[in-house]
Amino acid sequence: MKLWGGRFSKNTDKLMDDFNSSIHFDNRLYRHDILGSAAHVKMLGACGIIPKADADLIYKTLFEILKDIEDGKVEFEVSAEDIHMNIETLLISRIGDVGKKLHTGRSRNDQVALDLRMYLKDEIIELKLMLKDLLNVILKIAEENLETIMPGYTHLQRAQPITLAHHHMAYFQMFKRDLERLDDCTKRMNIMPLGSGALAGTTYPLDRQMVASELGFDAITANSIDGVSDRDFVIELASCLSIIMMHLSRFSEEIILWCTGEFSFIELDDAYSTGSSIMPQKKNPDVAELVRGKTGRVYGSLISLLTMMKGIPLAYNKDMQEDKEAIFNAVDTVKLCLPIFTKVLDTMKINKETMYNSAKGGFTNATDIADYLVKKGIPFRDSHEIIGRMVAYCLGKNINIDDMSLEELKSFSDKIENDVYDAISLQTCVNERKITGGPAKESVLEQIKTGKEFIENC
Repeated sequence: MKLWGGRFSKNTDKLMDDFNSSIHFDNRLYRHDILGSAAHVKMLGACGIIPKADADLIYKTLFEILKDIEDGKVEFEVSAEDIHMNIETLLISRIGDVGKKLHTGRSRNDQVALDLRMYLKDEIIELKLMLKDLLNVILKIAEENLETIMPGYTHLQRAQPITLAHHHMAYFQMFKRDLERLDDCTKRMNIMPLGSGALAGTTYPLDRQMVASELGFDAITANSIDGVSDRDFVIELASCLSIIMMHLSRFSEEIILWCTGEFSFIELDDAYSTGSSIMPQKKNPDVAELVRGKTGRVYGSLISLLTMMKGIPLAYNKDMQEDKEAIFNAVDTVKLCLPIFTKVLDTMKINKETMYNSAKGGFTNATDIADYLVKKGIPFRDSHEIIGRMVAYCLGKNINIDDMSLEELKSFSDKIENDVYDAISLQTCVNERKITGGPAKESVLEQIKTGKEFIENC
């Protein structure tokens, strides 16, 4: 007989048990379920809602069950439906009727809301550590490549010269925001719902603040209906995870491009590459491609959660059981991708000369010669038109701007002097951009400094 089966005249069909059960995926909540139950029963005893001796026995037995689970001595039952009922069934089997008092003043509705918040808070801690590892690798690469000049791109066309350090610090900012989003998400997740009951609270004089304090929550939920029906915290985390994967996918796309023969900017370490079953020359960037592909899985989890919640009336509905597989899959996917992507980045070989030579092509210094003319008194729009004609001339001759003789340059503007060559050298193009956030060495060093401070303080 089910723990809730008093009003039923017969047992549920096995097919119904299999369909209704969530134990095959929510079993990972066992630790948080036991910790939540322990805090709850401790409060029941302290408030005199159940005898303190009974509360102490339940409390002690819960941790015995926890140890047995972690030692592999417990096999969960599909017929008990979920992790909550499995734990309670185990408790009753060990201490009899006393164990039946655990669920006093509580519903599975507020119980699962509690467990999920506790579980996801712990997962966020792990995700933040992984993001910090990635941020540290990005900082290390930036420090080592302050003078590694490469082309910056817009529309995937060479645009202006930058450094690899500057490029990587752009990704630092993205993953920094991801870490901040996780922190912000945690603030709204760290609200304790236990005491909401099924939807209308309880007549027992529960000390909700005591339970919140025991479990490390900042506050308690303000409305019992919202306490059991809210899954915003799950959706918000799924959104944060989707943005992390979007950033990883963008970075992966560049890595995939950069290790092609056409770019040859980098070479991936053999330990994080694969070969072809038919083409012996191949070295494939499978990690980056899989990260790019797995991004869709995380997006799918977010869409599943949003779709699941969009038509649910208050308060709890069984649809909400579907929240766990979606968010568990999203968390697992990001935790799978972050460490290996960090290793790929940390071990890749950078072909500095190839990057520099690529920056020399594509007229990446065209903006700088336009600015050169502006500084000589020519309005920018006129300067822009002059350099446009100059680029067209170079294309016709298959040369770069700095390959032109001074005589050729002066044919476009008599303001051009011999100092133009220094003004449009790649080093000048990069290091004169000293504006805050720019690619100049001194600017990137400041970005690295503030980046290190961020990691130390987060």
